[in-house]
Amino acid sequence: MTDAPAPDAETSTHPEDDPHRFADEPVREVERDGVYFTLLGTAHVSRASVEAVRHHLESGNFDAVAIELCASRHKALTDANAWREMNLFTIIRDGKAGMMMASLALSAYQRRIAEQFDIEPGAEMKAAMESAKRAGIDLQLIDREIGTTLRRTSRRLSWWQRWMLTNGMIMSLFSREQISEEDIERLKRGDILSETFTEFASASPELYESLIAERDRYMAARLLSENADHPGRRVLAVIGAGHLDGTTAALSSPDAPERIVAELDRTPPRSRIWRLVPWLILLAVLSGFAIGFSRSPELGWTLVATWVIINGSLSALGAAIARAHPLTVITGLFAAPLTSLNPTIGAGMVTGAVEAWIRKPKVGDFETLRDDVMRLSGWWRNRVARVFLVFFLSNLGSAIGTWVAGLSMIRQLA
Repeated sequence: MTDAPAPDAETSTHPEDDPHRFADEPVREVERDGVYFTLLGTAHVSRASVEAVRHHLESGNFDAVAIELCASRHKALTDANAWREMNLFTIIRDGKAGMMMASLALSAYQRRIAEQFDIEPGAEMKAAMESAKRAGIDLQLIDREIGTTLRRTSRRLSWWQRWMLTNGMIMSLFSREQISEEDIERLKRGDILSETFTEFASASPELYESLIAERDRYMAARLLSENADHPGRRVLAVIGAGHLDGTTAALSSPDAPERIVAELDRTPPRSRIWRLVPWLILLAVLSGFAIGFSRSPELGWTLVATWVIINGSLSALGAAIARAHPLTVITGLFAAPLTSLNPTIGAGMVTGAVEAWIRKPKVGDFETLRDDVMRLSGWWRNRVARVFLVFFLSNLGSAIGTWVAGLSMIRQLA
């Protein structure tokens, strides 16, 4: 490390001839408050990383192992029935459909890379869990919940950056570029979340802060919190190598770990402007109707028809593109003009719920979900994925319809 460590922390890198170094995997060692941390940097789809994890843990030199997973990702990785327990209606009702869709897209990107080299995604994390169980040592989950990370990321970005981020996810589904094993090892300089949007992330300090820097501080704080009051404990932390230097530096922070975790677990409120936009749209549309009717009933009803037809038709078109059930498409046609005037609900929440009710996903849909979303066609074939697709595309159609219908109403009133 080139930066001088804090007085109560001692930091070093392994020299080339260090016996703990294995397969060129990057390693950092830190001592803090009597606890000895060995941070092992890995690539999440690297065979060499799996071997390095096993090598370190089989040495018997550690009392605990910490891994770059949150509780929900740990469950998804270890519980084959986790997807079966998904309640689509609850996810849609709680406004988490977008986050779930983003999580599936990120998982699909990672699994597609892993498929090229016949290695299971997250295999190095599984190796750490299995080795910890065999050795009878503590397992610590230190990463922040993926949903919190994505929400904090979204709140940091402008509407244009959000649009670019969404496009990055969509393009990752279309991409079929083959990646060499050397490229996989290069991922150790990055992170699977930011690597999905490499070009965008490099030009976006906000994205880097939420996806990388905040998680560095969070994982360091969790390491300190989990191992407080255990002097002499030796902990192996298995993390993506893109987090290695940042987490190492954060372990020297004088701030209280509990305060850091609480602060970074909080989702910042939306800006006042964004909270006002739906209400301003409602006020503008109703004012347009009122002006139209004050001039003549014919003009008023023409404006109402313009709003209903354009908004409803584009939302229904989005549902149709998602190959929703005909009743779902009709629901979008009638629901969108009303939900666009209700800041608390979106057209996708209605169409997604209707689609899930009419075409109830089968057990097999949940079992094959993660494999199906690896390919674009799978989003239409799998009933669970298609619910999210209906949600997204009907919402998108309604949003476009709101602006197109609004501009048309303005022209008619001019």
